Amino acid sequence: MVKVFLGNAPWQKPGFYGVRAGSRWPHFEVETNRYMPFPFQLAYAAAFLEKENFEVLLVDAIAEELSDQQFIEKITNFAPDLVVLEVSTPSFSADLLIAQKISKDMSRPAKLVFCGAHAPMGQPEFLATHQYVDFVLLGEYEFTLLNMVKAIAGNKDLQQVPGLLYREQSGKVISTGKAEIIKDADAFPWPARHFLPMARYFDNPGNIPEPALQMWASRGCPYSCSYCIWPQLLDGNSYRPRQPAAILDEIEQVCFEYGYKSIYFDDDTFNIGKERMLAFCREKNRRGLDLPWAIMARADLMDREILEAMAGAGLKAVKYGVESADPDLIARVGKKLDLDKAIENIEITKSLGIKIHLTFMFGIPGETWESVEKTVSLAKKLNPDSVQFSILTPLPGTRIYDELTKCGHLKVTDWEKLDGYFTSVVRTESMSAADLEEAAKYAWRSWAKHKAKSMTAADLLTVIKMLPRYCFNPVAAWNQAKRLIS
Repeated sequence: MVKVFLGNAPWQKPGFYGVRAGSRWPHFEVETNRYMPFPFQLAYAAAFLEKENFEVLLVDAIAEELSDQQFIEKITNFAPDLVVLEVSTPSFSADLLIAQKISKDMSRPAKLVFCGAHAPMGQPEFLATHQYVDFVLLGEYEFTLLNMVKAIAGNKDLQQVPGLLYREQSGKVISTGKAEIIKDADAFPWPARHFLPMARYFDNPGNIPEPALQMWASRGCPYSCSYCIWPQLLDGNSYRPRQPAAILDEIEQVCFEYGYKSIYFDDDTFNIGKERMLAFCREKNRRGLDLPWAIMARADLMDREILEAMAGAGLKAVKYGVESADPDLIARVGKKLDLDKAIENIEITKSLGIKIHLTFMFGIPGETWESVEKTVSLAKKLNPDSVQFSILTPLPGTRIYDELTKCGHLKVTDWEKLDGYFTSVVRTESMSAADLEEAAKYAWRSWAKHKAKSMTAADLLTVIKMLPRYCFNPVAAWNQAKRLIS
């Protein structure tokens, strides 16, 4: 029987920890922060394998704060036949290094498998030049991994398993093409949470009660934002909602088992399909599930009826992506957001007592200092409970990556710089990369000053602790904040 190790490998640097598996936006977090996404695909993949009675071990080294050596010891002690690592573009240099260590330190031979959203490894030349990696899983990988393991266990031809890149004994690299997406999202087993340090995962928009369960109520997204990596690289804009009853069955069992006090739905876009939203709210109320919840949603898909139903079913917080105050810039990245409708629904959301987290980005083609100022002004006018300002991050495999490369506005030699948080790798017609980095700093400083006018000293200190440390000296900022309050 094939033994399979699945891992979210260590990724850190002094003062920071990396966020990889489970995140649409792999990046470094300041070590004092708490954000930790649940590694959804790894946990689903482990569940698929367990359901077919394969021996599995899943380790999230980032959540467990393991060193490279501790992580490798867990692998060697398990003695697997396959080691599966989820990788990402910003972490890829670190991913390659730990893969090399694993291949050298294994006491018994094991095949090494890469999966995740890093487009360059899907090219045949990647395996041709990285001999210590044996397989690459292309796209949404859970079912592909299961089929590959079953084929290996049964000594069957791997060419019959779609979604693979592998090396034959002769050294020839074979690609089996794209795998078919599983259209029924309810056909997936529930994630294999029992392997994981569930108390470590944290993403609580609106400060929903802790501990909060992170889960998916759908897969994929039908929209075509040119910068979004998951739909373009993993599931091809295939939107597959789960049935409300199936979602609530999972909530009832998992919350009872682990003692969760709230739920955060980290879907790409939770609120697609008005009748489905209303049916979910009705069924949650019918079951008497008095658990607060939060969602990742699209603002222009809401209306008062949906929001009132959600509030009545316990919705406490929403994350909305606005990105820019300039509709032309939003259109340039294919988001197709009705900005006026989005603003209207954000105000309705706030009026119902639902807390708001808004995300904005700088560096969309056509960005100017004028549009930056408009976006910062809109953020302050909408006055969400929390906010995210980032810099456009064109990851390989996305349309925006190809567009910016073609026009000369993207030059990347170091994958680690593609985090969209501290560093800009893009420029626009009128703004340099340094300008965009300064725009992000300006936005955060402006936001802190804006919030200082309406917050208590204790609340403002909490906000300042959450701000990126590159924006300003936190001690000086706190002293300034106290002066503003007084």
